[in-house]
Amino acid sequence: MVRFQRDHLETLLTAVDAGTFDAAARELSITPSAVSQRVKAMEQLVGRVLLQRTTPITPTPDGEIVLRHARQVRLLDEETSRALAVPGADGSGRTPSIPLAVNADSLATWFLDALVRVQRDTEVVFDLHREDQDRTAELLRSGTVMGAVTAEAAPVQGCSSVPLGIDRYRAVAAPSFVRRYLDGADTERRMTARLDRVPLVDYDRDDDLQQGFLRRVLGHAPRGPRHFVPNSADFARAVELGFGWGLLPEAQCRDALRSGALVELTPGRRADVALWWQRWATASPLLERVTDAVRTVAAERLHPPA
Repeated sequence: MVRFQRDHLETLLTAVDAGTFDAAARELSITPSAVSQRVKAMEQLVGRVLLQRTTPITPTPDGEIVLRHARQVRLLDEETSRALAVPGADGSGRTPSIPLAVNADSLATWFLDALVRVQRDTEVVFDLHREDQDRTAELLRSGTVMGAVTAEAAPVQGCSSVPLGIDRYRAVAAPSFVRRYLDGADTERRMTARLDRVPLVDYDRDDDLQQGFLRRVLGHAPRGPRHFVPNSADFARAVELGFGWGLLPEAQCRDALRSGALVELTPGRRADVALWWQRWATASPLLERVTDAVRTVAAERLHPPA
């Protein structure tokens, strides 16, 4: 059985989070040589390289396993320390930090409402990693985060997975955009066909939501020009301003549709994204509290799981 020293685990974790041995040394108040020696001692113990000495430092696949263990140990230590604290004491030790991964649209529409419920009765800080829902599970695998909103249903090794619901997207555009590019498209079928060549707004070059939507209805990707706006609120604003059409979550476009600031282009065709919550299977009251809040708010804001 491999038994790591606690200070070695904390050093590995700090080095990865800080990005370099020098930055980790400053945070730990030791020398860069001491950081390197501790990491080497861990690597000698397991007989494998744990960190790639790049800038920033990145864990190897074996390092990711140890990194996840280090985060679990830190979380359990912090929770135990808080549980044993003397009432009324100023509370030595730092506030627990929970790293979580979430897609941009969930972050912009409902996820923060879940986390604020946790903060009302729990001392905790959140380290949020914004990533596409198709890639958030990778951050769980690497040990970077403890929980994630993801489009992946199958549990990552060492994690549990529960369905959150369906985030429904509508194809929308500004009235000025419709007049300029889609004039005369008086049926949904003609409207959809015209979307093939008109400007659209994409989140970034990895965003496949709009592309996938038209592949399903037309059989091929759109060939029109693309604007790239890598921020959820700015993306919605770009669509409202008439840069192009786009798929917006109902929560982001409902009021604008009611006021006429946006027009729904394909009322009979919408894009549904199924979301799951995955978290470490470690027994942790704090992770349980986060999970309860995330599931409760998701049930209020998303469509029921299929």
